[in-house]
Amino acid sequence: MRAIVIEDHFAAWRAAALGALAEDLAPETIDWRVTGPPGLQQEQALFDYDATASAAATVLPEPTAATVHVSKELAALLQDAALYREPQRWAFLYKVLWRWQQGDRAAASPADADGAQLYRMARSVRRAKHDMIAYVRFRKAASAARTPPEYIAWYEPEHDVLAWAAEHFAQRMGRSSWLIATPRGAAFWDGRALHLDQRRALPGEHRCDTADEAETLWLAYYRSTFNPARLNEAALEQHMPVRFWKGLPEGSLIPGMISEAKSGARRIAQASGVGALGGKSIPIEAENAQPVREEASSLDSCRRCELWRNATQAVPGAGPPNARIMLIGEQPGDHEDLSGQPFVGPAGQLLELAMTRAGLAREQVYLTNAVKHFKWEPRGKRRLHKTPAQREVQACSYWLERELERVRPTVIVTLGATALAALLREKANLRDYFDAPFELDSGWGIATYHPSFALRQQDDAARDKVLAAISDALGRARELAESVDRARSRRTGA
Repeated sequence: MRAIVIEDHFAAWRAAALGALAEDLAPETIDWRVTGPPGLQQEQALFDYDATASAAATVLPEPTAATVHVSKELAALLQDAALYREPQRWAFLYKVLWRWQQGDRAAASPADADGAQLYRMARSVRRAKHDMIAYVRFRKAASAARTPPEYIAWYEPEHDVLAWAAEHFAQRMGRSSWLIATPRGAAFWDGRALHLDQRRALPGEHRCDTADEAETLWLAYYRSTFNPARLNEAALEQHMPVRFWKGLPEGSLIPGMISEAKSGARRIAQASGVGALGGKSIPIEAENAQPVREEASSLDSCRRCELWRNATQAVPGAGPPNARIMLIGEQPGDHEDLSGQPFVGPAGQLLELAMTRAGLAREQVYLTNAVKHFKWEPRGKRRLHKTPAQREVQACSYWLERELERVRPTVIVTLGATALAALLREKANLRDYFDAPFELDSGWGIATYHPSFALRQQDDAARDKVLAAISDALGRARELAESVDRARSRRTGA
């Protein structure tokens, strides 16, 4: 075994990994060890800018650095996964890099065991980045007028994303000085430069528990806008996980407001002051206020929303019942509404061209839409497409779920933002999902443009660019489905 000792960051690992590749060291022959700068003395300040206080670790020498050409996607995955809080991450990342250098491109595929783990690590880190940006709360320090920092925040990130988030806040906080303290270090912005100290754990007493005037105003606003009648605990905890409440000013209010809602405020559906006024309140649950309706037994008889009133007919999905790939669009268009078949109009013709370029035949895939009725508005003698509302997408999710359960595709390609939101059951930015396949409960998802977006482009070059993006996404879907099928065949011995 060859022991390699590095500092615990990506740059040190990269240098050591290139040296190891140059010596042709296999992953199983390396014992990766991590060291860090020596800890600070108890009486020292939080930040020490003396360069001599950070002794370099012993790193594998690089007599000749290996030349490794990786894809842009793999490079991004490695950098994100390097922030994943796992003691063996450096050994794992080297294993992936070693396989790639040996020509095994499956190491970067989400259908491969190592590739799937790499994607999971990177996805978890990206979520931690998003959470830190969303849930860090600065409080004004009591000594702001005399000594920086002016603002203080305490946060407990799941992974090592402090440095990344600190850069984000430094670009947005102007000349105001601030400090973010975490259990594993801190970041300090003095108004001109960013300083990081990740050399020791910080105790919880670095938290600032005094509320300033702005925070008091915010708490009053948050409580006054809370509507107990519309409380949905599952949605609340999904969008604001409980583990972040202790770091949010409003976090101390939420349990009490939930308790009040369950104790009667939800039934009155008004603030306590309004409920105390004269008159008689009639407690009734929202679902009991609706007339009794029979559940639709078929798509043609569906009345879950009002779109059926102005549509010629419902347009169900079409394709093989065991298709490995499912394409989900937004809704039927004018041609589809008249014919009862999905993707037969101009957008469907462009989609068929993209499938041909990607090596897919229409007969191989299952085509459907998030909404099954055509929503339109009159424009002269024409019926022009109108984007379905969120409530209409939610109403039609019943039929989409039935299709997913029946077909059970390996890969689902969403065409446009509406289809992506319908699949994920939450609002989503289409561009956030362009870079790589994303994991679903029963397979993989790939997001791309709707072919109608290509039709709306003003010139041929822009139209061809969108069409090429759709073709690339369909090609990735085909390769991913084939890769998953091959992996299943090897497991079953077929």
